[in-house]
Amino acid sequence: MNTNEKPMVSVLMTTYNREKFLAIAVDSVLASTYENLELIIVDDQSKDKSYEIALDYAEKDSRVKAFRNEKNLGDYPNRNKAASHASGKYLKYVDADDMIYPTGLEVMVSAMEKYPEAGWGLSSLPQDSKQMYPFVLSGREAYLRHYFQEKLFHKAPLSAIFRKETFDKVGGFTGKRYLGDFEMWHILANHFPVVLMPQGVAWYRVHEDQEMQNNRTDATIPFKYLKCSEEMINHPDCPLSADEKEKALNKIKWNQARYILGVGKNQSIKTMRMLQKESEMGYMEIIKRVLKK
Repeated sequence: MNTNEKPMVSVLMTTYNREKFLAIAVDSVLASTYENLELIIVDDQSKDKSYEIALDYAEKDSRVKAFRNEKNLGDYPNRNKAASHASGKYLKYVDADDMIYPTGLEVMVSAMEKYPEAGWGLSSLPQDSKQMYPFVLSGREAYLRHYFQEKLFHKAPLSAIFRKETFDKVGGFTGKRYLGDFEMWHILANHFPVVLMPQGVAWYRVHEDQEMQNNRTDATIPFKYLKCSEEMINHPDCPLSADEKEKALNKIKWNQARYILGVGKNQSIKTMRMLQKESEMGYMEIIKRVLKK
């Protein structure tokens, strides 16, 4: 890439205490077959050598830019901070403990360029039984797919690509802990079509230091996703029809009821009572909803 030329895609890598994986993640980006990129690394006050590793790469490769926050911002605020440094047409998150395949950026940028009406894209999806990737869905079609066919809004930022102007228009991530990306896909679908893309774009590492591991030990976190779904369906910008909203809400409420009873049976009565209050359903309604299904 010419140093005076704006990159087509800004790869955003936020890091906090990731010295163990950071170099591997950076190398995967720099090995991309798509070369018109910049790699922005934003360290969130790491206590290890993450920032030093980022600086070392920035000195060796002009495409790499290293920043360090003055104070720790946390996951989603730091994602927004990284996006504020970007100059590319597209934004692509690759976390400091993940990797992107050599052709990943090429596949994703090509798909977005094919559908200029789309504001964002999601990849790493199972094979579609009716058509080949990539293809575009309206916001309403994306909601219908997620709530009545197969999950779509569960993907992590590693699977997403955004037009920068789209990201800026919605104001980036709201900052909700755990739920930031799940909520973001709803917000984007309220306003923009989405391009769906295949597997083989990025590689997601699973390890014990990830915050998502809390989902397996804290029973309240999976329930937060159900409450977020309810909030997004009830949002005035939701593109579903009134009938579709009602059907989606009934499905969500059934899942909430089933989850609450499951927590009471397998984990904690105290937690079950807390979730029951959050659901705004009485115990009789919870039981009736589960039995009605």
